[in-house]
Amino acid sequence: MNDHRHPIIAKEGWPFLALAAILAGLSSVYSVYLAIPMWLLFVFVLQFFRDPPRITIEGDDSVSAPADGRVIVIDEVKDPYTNQECLKISIFMNVFNVHSNRIPVSGIVDTKQYHPGRFFNAALDKASDNNERNALLLTTKHGHKVTCVQIAGLIARRILCYVNEGSEVRKGDRFGFIRFGSRVDLYLPKETKTLVSLGDKVVGGETLVAELPMLE
Repeated sequence: MNDHRHPIIAKEGWPFLALAAILAGLSSVYSVYLAIPMWLLFVFVLQFFRDPPRITIEGDDSVSAPADGRVIVIDEVKDPYTNQECLKISIFMNVFNVHSNRIPVSGIVDTKQYHPGRFFNAALDKASDNNERNALLLTTKHGHKVTCVQIAGLIARRILCYVNEGSEVRKGDRFGFIRFGSRVDLYLPKETKTLVSLGDKVVGGETLVAELPMLE
């Protein structure tokens, strides 16, 4: 087991925290009634950008959750990025979840594809095809093909991804961030065994969501 540690507060949040703190501080000078909602806003921003350390269970054939949230889709579909039949697992992140994204399997980033789009509620099925999104097509050391897609939501307007094509990645490593409510889709080989159920709450980098099939 590896402990993938990161700062307790995500680096993506510092500008927002600074602005919220300034507004709260200034409002405290003028009015306690104005200060209370401003400090509540500061606390909200603080909790949104928290980035606690996670311990990832090693294993070449297991798939860890790429994000915190709730499992909203488990279905057999066609992967729109590889055009292959696969198992799809989708995780919805609300504004109270940790929004750091973590690599689901160790391997190589074959392709990185960014698609501009709309900002529908990320919990809706059409978000997978219509919303702004960024897809990583990964190949594991055993040759499995896995697609991990960051999807912007109704409020989220910025997808951040820090890995590039050709990068070697490790399961549980932090690779990106989506601001203010969003979704991550996983497209896995069709014969993959699911380890979670609809409605389950998962922890990014820690919860195992699937087990990849044996390759001949």
